[in-house]
Order: sequence, then structure tokens, then C-alpha cells
Amino acid sequence: MARYLDIHPDNPQPRLVTQVVEALRDDQLIAYPTDSGYALGAQLGNREGRDRILRIRELDDRHHFTLMCKDFSQLGQFVHVDNAAFRAIKSATPGPYTFILPATGEVPKRLMHPKKRTVGVRIPDHTLVCALLEELGEPILTSTLILPGETEARTMGWEIKEDLDHVVDIVVESGEVTAEPTTVIDWSEAEPVVVRRGAGDPERFEA
Repeated sequence: MARYLDIHPDNPQPRLVTQVVEALRDDQLIAYPTDSGYALGAQLGNREGRDRILRIRELDDRHHFTLMCKDFSQLGQFVHVDNAAFRAIKSATPGPYTFILPATGEVPKRLMHPKKRTVGVRIPDHTLVCALLEELGEPILTSTLILPGETEARTMGWEIKEDLDHVVDIVVESGEVTAEPTTVIDWSEAEPVVVRRGAGDPERFEA
């Protein structure tokens, strides 16, 4: 059965933040709230965590995983950002955008797109997630919690606890959660391409 942790959305209790981070370091899989719906999260080096996410969502190896990063400096360790993209991405973060970019050698190959060698990255505007990332000291391997047959991310922690009680290790509750997903920008080539329109204004990336 999954543990259920209710963490304050504005002033996350350090003791509970530490419990979640220790669980990630112990190769556990968490369901946690973000600024664009719930997500599944695991530590980067957690091979089984990656596979569990794919099984829960019924996805194949071509799924674009996202690295949830605490700031632009950390993001730059895991993806190549050219000069054209640098200013635009920095001005749009933190916020509800996911950027698909060429991965650096810091990203395990199993987390890259198998052909494109790309990975998604984003910097959330969410107090709890920022606290988790600060204590963890590395990105969280993340995938939006959209279950098979559903079209929107889950937003209610207690519902996730009921439905995924035996397939995740921790469910985190932390205030209200919006279901609107991030806007996804593919910047793996010279020009950005809007792949999905979501909460972030896509016009700033359209020619």
C-alpha cells in the first residue's frame, strides 16, 4: 500500500519533504502534485522506476520523459541549449512549459528518446516541487500522471491513492492542483516547434 503524505502547499514541512526525498533515493516511485497536474516521479538512476512509469501509463520506449529541474543552471547540465534558445527558455521559466532538447552525457541513455537522443526538461513554479528538488540535489525523472483511457492529468491525491495504491509507493497531497498540462516546445532543431498547447502561452515560441 502507498503511503499518503499531506504537505502544506505554501510552507512545506521539512520533515515531510525529507521523507519524500529519502523515498526517491531509496528507488521508490512517487505520485506528486505539480503546477500542471499530478506526475509520477523517480530518481534518475532508478531503472525500475522508469519501467514502472511506462507500465502504469501503458507507454512504449519512445515516450519522452521529462527531467524536473530546480533552476536553469541545473537544466543546462542535462540538455544542450544554443544561444537562440537560451534567452527564450530562460524568460519562460519557471513556468508551465516543457522543452524537448538534445540530451547531454549526463542523461542516462535509457531516458533519452531512442532515435533523437532528446529529453524533456522543465522548471516548475510550485513551492513543494522546488523544495523537493532543492533537497534532492538533482532532477526528478517525471511523467505526467495521465492514465490509460484518460485525457487529462489527475488532480486529486486521494483518488490516486485509491486507484494506484499497489503500484506507487507514496502519494503526496499539497493543496489545489490544476489539470491543464504544460505547453510542450520541441527545440531539438534550429527552430522551436509547438508540440502541445497547454497552460503556457505558445505564441512567444511561434514565428
